[in-house]
Amino acid sequence: MQALFNFAVRLCRDSDDAADLVQETYLKAFRFFDKFERGTNCKAWLFRILKNSYINRYRKTSKEPDVVGYDVVEDFYETIRDPNVAASAPEEEVFANAMDDEVARAIEALPEEFRTVVILCDIEQFTYEEIAEFVDCPIGTVRSRLHRARKMLASSLFEYARQRGYDTGAASS
Repeated sequence: MQALFNFAVRLCRDSDDAADLVQETYLKAFRFFDKFERGTNCKAWLFRILKNSYINRYRKTSKEPDVVGYDVVEDFYETIRDPNVAASAPEEEVFANAMDDEVARAIEALPEEFRTVVILCDIEQFTYEEIAEFVDCPIGTVRSRLHRARKMLASSLFEYARQRGYDTGAASS
């Protein structure tokens, strides 16, 4: 369940939406358990349900009219707020420091098909076979996407790595 939640957070970028998505996934799995084929990978089956639910939710919301989100209002407020006034909540400072993680931003900046395979392989430790089953594509495609995603990450994190003393000779070629 934790692996599903972690993946859902990376897809939704919001823990409340991720929790809802995981709950929806388990409800669908329970409802359609008769469709599960014995002997197949249950974890991959659950991840596929989660991914399909996320895609369906995204398609549904993309057809809805545009709404101004809280983040936009908050960003606007930050641009007009007097810089001499301190942040009103200590949570804002903690949140701002947590968002400085360049690696997380680099992963989030990847196109979805590349981000998905990187998260499943390098973070969630799925095998290529499990990822291929989950994203419903050949293993060769998984390997190709993973290779390209890692190249994109190496490129976007080159300066980050250099500043932290990592050997960047291989990444620059």
